[in-house]
Amino acid sequence: MHTKPSPMTSLLLFIFLTCLTVGSASDQNPLSQKSYLIWYWNKQTGNSHTKPMFLLSKASPLSAVESASFAKLASTHNHNALSSRLSAFCASANLLCFPDSSLPTHTDDICFEYKICVSPPAADQRSHTTGIFFRESMLKKGTVMPMPDIKDILPERSFLPRSISSKLPFSTSRISELKRVFHAGDNSTMETMIVETLSDCEKAPNLGETKRCVGSAEDMIDFAISVLGRPNVAIRTTKNVNGSKQSIMIGSVKGINGGKVMQQSVSCHQKLFPYLVYTCHSVPKVRVYEADILDPNSKAKINYGVAICHMNTSSWNPNHEAFLELGSGPGRIEVCHWIFENDLTWTVAD
Repeated sequence: MHTKPSPMTSLLLFIFLTCLTVGSASDQNPLSQKSYLIWYWNKQTGNSHTKPMFLLSKASPLSAVESASFAKLASTHNHNALSSRLSAFCASANLLCFPDSSLPTHTDDICFEYKICVSPPAADQRSHTTGIFFRESMLKKGTVMPMPDIKDILPERSFLPRSISSKLPFSTSRISELKRVFHAGDNSTMETMIVETLSDCEKAPNLGETKRCVGSAEDMIDFAISVLGRPNVAIRTTKNVNGSKQSIMIGSVKGINGGKVMQQSVSCHQKLFPYLVYTCHSVPKVRVYEADILDPNSKAKINYGVAICHMNTSSWNPNHEAFLELGSGPGRIEVCHWIFENDLTWTVAD
């Protein structure tokens, strides 16, 4: 005798069967972006034991219906249909959009309501903060050291689903189309923001470096795997901003990959753009550490930090802030720094 499945069982079965085929028809994916991302992570990395929590926190909030609708609009000629729905698109997808009329039109050190200066890029201003760089010998239990301000100053945004980002122009040669989509007037703050990010993404990589700008979580996963291989990849980032701009004590320290120098890792740094974009690049010859960060007075654990040590600095600029801060030069010392909030490093999994 066969029992008719309950509606909930039927729904779960439908979702399961969809997961088996969604990779070939992601535009019609009925799952939420987080559910789809988990499936994509499992498929690409072969690691179903851990979830990519960092990427899940940046996943698009768009529903499946909204994703399909906006992907269709993005497919239209010159993207006029999407441009006409910009307000709804920005609100639903958690993007950074603003009316040009409410902002100054000059482009010299423009700072707007998020306290972000567009020129020079805000993300690059971190190098002027003292205490960013330190020596590997500092990463020992009991060491008291200053921690810089690792707080992310950029506005919160989400990735776009690849079904949408892949249909939008992303090059300076097509800047007029992108300006139309995001209502960026000539000499506006939005235009400056877009042009600076695109120009940075189009800069040639350094000798021996692999580089890519990504606007979707799927693209970031694929890039990391292309550099590190599958299935042994892991995302590492500092847990929170506790300890910023104060003295901290190092607690227990763990060296990733057994503390051995890794021939390759991947670092990803956030860029200022209407949707979440990261510049990801291969980083050779590093040691990566995870460490408990303690309050030096109470000895209570306040954070869990990830630090990366660059073991070969021979190609660095002699005027790099790290050498000015640590008093040395290219190739003479290793240079370490914490992973800042909302930045991340990809390594082999332990």
